Amino acid sequence: MPDTEKITINLGPVDLGRIDVLVDQGLYSNRTDLIRTAIRNLLDRHEPVIEGVARKWSFVVGAQELTRQELEELREEGKMLVTRVMGTVSIDDSVDPGLARATIKSIRIFGALRASPEVRAAIKDRINPKSS
Repeated sequence: MPDTEKITINLGPVDLGRIDVLVDQGLYSNRTDLIRTAIRNLLDRHEPVIEGVARKWSFVVGAQELTRQELEELREEGKMLVTRVMGTVSIDDSVDPGLARATIKSIRIFGALRASPEVRAAIKDRINPKSS
């Protein structure tokens, strides 16, 4: 799986021109380098807010992998998963839609969800619910 997610942003021509000037002057290797640097600097500036949310709501920070074995154990115990993640949730390809539906109560995610299209469809109403 890739370590990055692709996003698309819209910028006005003046902002884009200003970015191109900084790239042209050698301050950044390309537009992506400038945008990544700007985002990291902004995130660093707001780190206390991010840490506060993670602490308050008990978020997993980083990556959480949900395996077939883990979800089968939850099903056997009669439990359902409620998770909050800042980063990536990966649902293993061996997890079928029925198992996901039977064991995942909610996933609140700030970041990316990696799962098969069938599993995504099976739990779409449980991803980022307002109550979790």
